[in-house]
Amino acid sequence: MTPDQEKAENWWHTDIIDMQPGSIRFRGYAIEDLIGTIGFVDMIWLMLRGDLPTPAQADLLGAALVAGVDHGPQAPSIAIARMAMTCGIGINSAMASAVNVLGDVHGGAGEQALAFYYAILARADGDIPAAATHAVEEALAAKTQIGGFGHRFHPIDPRAPKLLALVDAAAEAGTIGGQLATVARAVEAALERAKGKRIPMNIDGATAVIFGELGFPPPLCRGLFILSRSVGVLAHAYEQSQQGGRNKGPLPKEWRWTYEGNPHRKPE
Repeated sequence: MTPDQEKAENWWHTDIIDMQPGSIRFRGYAIEDLIGTIGFVDMIWLMLRGDLPTPAQADLLGAALVAGVDHGPQAPSIAIARMAMTCGIGINSAMASAVNVLGDVHGGAGEQALAFYYAILARADGDIPAAATHAVEEALAAKTQIGGFGHRFHPIDPRAPKLLALVDAAAEAGTIGGQLATVARAVEAALERAKGKRIPMNIDGATAVIFGELGFPPPLCRGLFILSRSVGVLAHAYEQSQQGGRNKGPLPKEWRWTYEGNPHRKPE
């Protein structure tokens, strides 16, 4: 190998895939050995973590991914995908348009929640409720949004209790430790004391518990949520393509927005 070739081949380096003519290996596993042997959730775990999950780990990760698939056309990402399809673009572009709005406000709450849980654990010194109370008080005083709690549509997010029940069962079975679930519940309790009303954990707070308990770092919470939501985006984009429609905006054409500018006038 010449120095130039060595430099070129070292330009990209990865632990994820080894591919040569007639051979494709992911994390050391030949693709032909994985096809028909493992499920898609196992493949996600393998690609992100480097090895295969246990069945119990895969089941818990799969439950979190199922929970985040869709939340209807009122969710901005879904609405954008549907509007994009009526503009005559391809389904890939509609999906990309939807994914591009999954940022800190719409899509990032799970990442924020897990980072908040870890910060509480770091300062807990054996007293998680006290650390959670202090962290919540600090966040509220700073007017910082606490991701993972409350929902603008659901008084109680129906997905969160089921996910937490699965977390409890997994902790009892020894699949996970369960410490992050304790932190999340302590945050919920601290919020209720501080606000004088219950602000229940939502899907982002609950899936953050699962992703963290399974060993995924906060940035991957957002990536995993995007993987999950992309399924709903795809379904809605395709459905809209079958329904037709051209240049559909966010409201029916008979409805108008609120104009607050200058009164009607003419140039002098």
